[in-house]
Amino acid sequence: MHAITIPEPGGPEALVWNEVPDPVAGEGEVLVEVAASAVNRADILQRQGFYNPPPGASPYPGLECSGRIAAIGPGVSGWAVGDEVCALLAGGGYAEKVAVPAGQLLPVPKGIDLRRAAALPEVTCTVWSNVFMISHLRPGETLLVHGGSSGIGTMAIQLAKAVGARVAVTAGTKEKLDQCAELGADVLINYREQDFVTEIEQATGGAGADVILDNMGAKYLDRNVRALAVNGRLAIIGMQGGIKAELNIAALLTKRAAISATSLRARPPAEKTAIVAAVREHVWPLLDAGQVRPVVDRELPMSDAPAAHRIVEESSHVGKVLLVAP
Repeated sequence: MHAITIPEPGGPEALVWNEVPDPVAGEGEVLVEVAASAVNRADILQRQGFYNPPPGASPYPGLECSGRIAAIGPGVSGWAVGDEVCALLAGGGYAEKVAVPAGQLLPVPKGIDLRRAAALPEVTCTVWSNVFMISHLRPGETLLVHGGSSGIGTMAIQLAKAVGARVAVTAGTKEKLDQCAELGADVLINYREQDFVTEIEQATGGAGADVILDNMGAKYLDRNVRALAVNGRLAIIGMQGGIKAELNIAALLTKRAAISATSLRARPPAEKTAIVAAVREHVWPLLDAGQVRPVVDRELPMSDAPAAHRIVEESSHVGKVLLVAP
């Protein structure tokens, strides 16, 4: 088969479409013939040499995929060859085939094109685990999503609205904010022109955001704490704005607030299986009903992965950028 390899870390040109050995479905795994994968920020970090796959994972980038089951490994039940699926991966999505633990598989939702289903696993699992399983967003509460036009952001808007929450988002252009509004966002903040702390205070009558989903890390830490409501919860899922910052513990104590920081890739298989099961129970019915949908900016051939990485690094997209297998 062919896969995107990284012979040497570097820029987008470091991604090379090479012939590699076929994977084999091991105990508790299935082999998926890949229809599409999606570009995530973690893939860019891996390409740059900063985010190696966990031990035992595929060395190729790609944290999610969609496709058809080509083979079933020992100890797997409930799935059959030919089933259309999408999957949460620890790596290997940028390839023609990938071996996946059966607990990380999801059926393709009703009415969703097989290729577009590749845009679902990482965002649904990230949003559901952080916003709902950890931060316990409730109906009537306010969620602030940084990077509202990203793949994570577009899914967070829809899921929060589906449970009856109010949603505020930040984005860098009017066009991106308009698309967030089309998905249901209530409060639109241009981070290049407005201070999100001030805007959240005004939008909530001074109360603040009950939950903040943050992809920036250090750069926003102090302002995120100031923007939180009493008993607020800050969920950090990225570090695009750096990794080190000072924390005003007095402010955190005053608000009786909580901070969580998580990643999906390195979690043990049992934890991923639990998250996938929760997503299938709570999110998949919304997808089947058409209440929630994947947002795909564009599709490129998998061999054009360097171009896809440039698009994501430039942040010129809304939703997900897909890589389509031959």
